[in-house]
Amino acid sequence: MKWWGWGDPERRVELPATSVGAIRDELGVEPGAGNEPVSIDLVSLPEARPIPDALRASADELLDGHDDRIRYATGRSYPDLVRLRTGRLEHAPDAVLRPADAAGVESVLDACAAAGVAVVPFGGGTSVVGGLEALADGHSAVVSLELSRLRSVELDSQSLTARLGPGLTGPEAEAALGALGATLGHFPQSFEEATIGGFAATRSAGQASSGYGRFDDVVTAIELAAPAGRLRTREIPHTAAGPSLRELVLGSEGTLGVITDVSCRVRPAPRSRVYEGWIAEDFHAGREIVRDLAQRHEAPDVLRLSDEEETRVSLELAGTEGLRRRALDAYLSIRRRRGGCLMICGWEGERDDVSRRRGLSQARLRLGGAVPLGRSAGNSWHRSRYGGPYLRDELISLGVLVETLETAHTWSRLDELYLAVGNALRGTLGERSIVMCHVSHAYPDGASLYFTFLTRARPGEELDQWRAAKSAACEAIVATEGTITHHHAVGRDHAPYMRAEVGDLGLEALRAVKERLDPAGIMNPGKLLPAE
Repeated sequence: MKWWGWGDPERRVELPATSVGAIRDELGVEPGAGNEPVSIDLVSLPEARPIPDALRASADELLDGHDDRIRYATGRSYPDLVRLRTGRLEHAPDAVLRPADAAGVESVLDACAAAGVAVVPFGGGTSVVGGLEALADGHSAVVSLELSRLRSVELDSQSLTARLGPGLTGPEAEAALGALGATLGHFPQSFEEATIGGFAATRSAGQASSGYGRFDDVVTAIELAAPAGRLRTREIPHTAAGPSLRELVLGSEGTLGVITDVSCRVRPAPRSRVYEGWIAEDFHAGREIVRDLAQRHEAPDVLRLSDEEETRVSLELAGTEGLRRRALDAYLSIRRRRGGCLMICGWEGERDDVSRRRGLSQARLRLGGAVPLGRSAGNSWHRSRYGGPYLRDELISLGVLVETLETAHTWSRLDELYLAVGNALRGTLGERSIVMCHVSHAYPDGASLYFTFLTRARPGEELDQWRAAKSAACEAIVATEGTITHHHAVGRDHAPYMRAEVGDLGLEALRAVKERLDPAGIMNPGKLLPAE
């Protein structure tokens, strides 16, 4: 991943000039304004604290160069990117350690606990909630524990389960399983860079979660190397042996220990994939279609609904103008439509099963008043479905503040949550802003809402702007009793709101578990749990 942004350094998303002009005009961004990254040589770092000799001796590989410390200093939230681009990092690891295997992880944790050195587990570096900030939090030093060498793959084809190393990236895991005729089916937007360990540590949800389930739904067993020892759950489909320790490790975000092995349910690799675009009359009508599909258990594997604003901006940024825009308008006009909300539906599996399920879903879509756009729209989404973070890099370079946040609620309160968060963001960002939303994960009892907001970045004040918008949105979520995070995790950014989510006794229980597994408090300080 490029040190100042997202993904492949050679890849960029080219925005049409007309799209750039439209965004600048709408947000009031002056031509020439922008935020290009400084040279990596000019990034200032806090002075490195000494690494104890015993810790150096325990490490299979140790990196402590200037560039290494930068590359493992942050995740990829908007504040992370601003700090990297401007060359002003408040925190950085004093060294980066790369253990060769689970035993190496345990050796490092033993040495860190004895020396009072904080540890930040590091997978793909994709956290967007401050989950990777290298906070020493009173310890003598802080190290980043990079897990890319833990990459094993073992498939049990009879049980349709696989044991996966936490350092595997999404594409690596899919390639290895695909060669064995299987798929994990987990495709979040961060898929190209995120890792198996990161999926588990954050309770990740993929774009096809309506069909395959969230990542925590498919995990059958997990292993945690904690400073207090090793914890491993059995590879069994289910158990009634007390509260689930597997669930305790899932979502722990590196605060209890390091995930060193993950067993998951897999499926036969799909022989057929069909993606389509549809247009719902409006966001309310679209939500009712999604609810109907989810509650009748007829939802496609991929099911996404954009609101009116996201539909408009998506078409604008894609350069949907001129002939293409007129063709779309003419298509909708024939069907007595003017605008509407874009829906993406996708089905994967055996051909006959895809055909059957697709027919059931299409009937519900039509009953709800949606009209089809065909496979070209669905395939276009599929081709670009990992492009959002690259697009964000380009918008930041233009001088735009762009960030995402997500939440979830029951169907009976989803409208309330949608309006509350949207109004909070608009009220904070001002008139010259764009706030858009989509539903991307649907359940019989509710759904998630994924917001993206854009405004003109004020040079030197970007972090204050971001903080004001983020706080307003989080407070609106808490006030309407939604979840502070559906799949981005808690990290540092959401930790202040955990009390509202789990209550005082819940926090005490989590702290008690952490004290038992991590007595010296070295594991990922400042994340998940709010300051006492």
